[in-house]
Amino acid sequence: MQDLPLKKFFKEFFKKVFNINEETYPVLKSIWNLAWPVVIEQTLAMVSQVVDMAMVGRLGATSVAAVGLSMQPFMLINSIIMGLSVGTTTFCARAKGAKNDEEAGLVLVESMIFSFILGLLLVISGFIFAEKILDFMNAEEKVKEIGAVYFRAMMPGMMFFFLFTIITAALRGVGDTKTPMIVNLQLNIIHIILNYILIFGKFGIPALGALGAGISTSISRFIGAMIIFYKLKNPKGVLYIEFLKLVKRFNYDLFKRIIYISVPAALERIISSAGQMQYARQVASLGTLLYAAHSISINVESFSYMPGIGFATAATALTGLKLGAKDFQGARISVSISNRMAVITMGIMGLLFFIFPVFFLRIYTDDPQIIERAAVLLRIVAFTQIPEAISFVISGALKGAGDTRFVLYVNIVGMWIVRLSLTSLFMRYFHLSILGAWIAMFIDWVVRAILYFYRLKSEKWQFLKI
Repeated sequence: MQDLPLKKFFKEFFKKVFNINEETYPVLKSIWNLAWPVVIEQTLAMVSQVVDMAMVGRLGATSVAAVGLSMQPFMLINSIIMGLSVGTTTFCARAKGAKNDEEAGLVLVESMIFSFILGLLLVISGFIFAEKILDFMNAEEKVKEIGAVYFRAMMPGMMFFFLFTIITAALRGVGDTKTPMIVNLQLNIIHIILNYILIFGKFGIPALGALGAGISTSISRFIGAMIIFYKLKNPKGVLYIEFLKLVKRFNYDLFKRIIYISVPAALERIISSAGQMQYARQVASLGTLLYAAHSISINVESFSYMPGIGFATAATALTGLKLGAKDFQGARISVSISNRMAVITMGIMGLLFFIFPVFFLRIYTDDPQIIERAAVLLRIVAFTQIPEAISFVISGALKGAGDTRFVLYVNIVGMWIVRLSLTSLFMRYFHLSILGAWIAMFIDWVVRAILYFYRLKSEKWQFLKI
């Protein structure tokens, strides 16, 4: 009986915060059903990433910097396929909302064909130019040597990662977030086991260090792509495709429409990733130790992305589904509730980063010099969580509506005009070193949140034709 007043308090609290009534409750339930598998999936990915970086972290600051710098170009490569995945999600959601399952399947197959060809070209290029890419990243000689080995080991798995990304994007678009979660659970278990064996050398296999981390990632991504593709062969599934039949029905007009939405999304990702690379180069110029602190702090911050990405994914899928069904009010309510849920959860994570920075950092490293420098950075990023949450959800909703061009413009302003220019100003003229770079990042996210909120209120995104 003593628990009743507390339960009543939370019940009333959530009613007021999310404006729960007969109209909004079904939307809240849909958001939660879509979001929680994504949150679990992101948690699993984070566990895998934590294990990856924690194991590499035990190899020393040079290996940490090598893997961290190598991941920046991967983000640029990924940006292209992530752009295509936005178009895939948007069109699959619209088709599902309009109860056209056959078109949703055709969208997926056409996206898979394009991703395979594009992935093959990018993988070959990345394998050939690994050293030059690390040179561009201002890597020190030893860091470049380890980073190039890791980079090449990751490349074979990229093509399968592309296929996996496209298929999971389509599944989320039609409202199935549980299948990607289950498959990610399986491949992350495989990844962690392979990491342990290959990095440190177990069961008769020699210790491969950073090379082992790259190989284990490639193997697990291949397995993940095969499993998720097999799931599409189930006639009772949410999204069932007869691959060869749909290949023969390739629709060039539909493909052009997908590309029309995907290109701005890809450019947004490319510009953002290129900006991140330039940002990383600016920080790398401060030396290996500070860059290691920067890299680990970025990894810690990713903990907060789990709920944020979950609610952003829900906003993307529901916006597309509601607009496909011509339910404009439902689309607006979906964005509003998703936004509130993201702000609350990421705000709590920010509070934890501010109070317990060392706890999170020790997950990745036991180097006291790295921890000392990174703790300050985590306290700065604690204040970034709320504007990031707003930006995640609203940009996700705009993508679900097909408003990818506005998202592109915001990213150009935020990354290239605000963050990079302020980083240079704070580091060179105010001599704030790495603190200046992270203060600039905070200002960048505040600017983005303001611009996205303005676009959301204009309601122009509801009436875009795709």
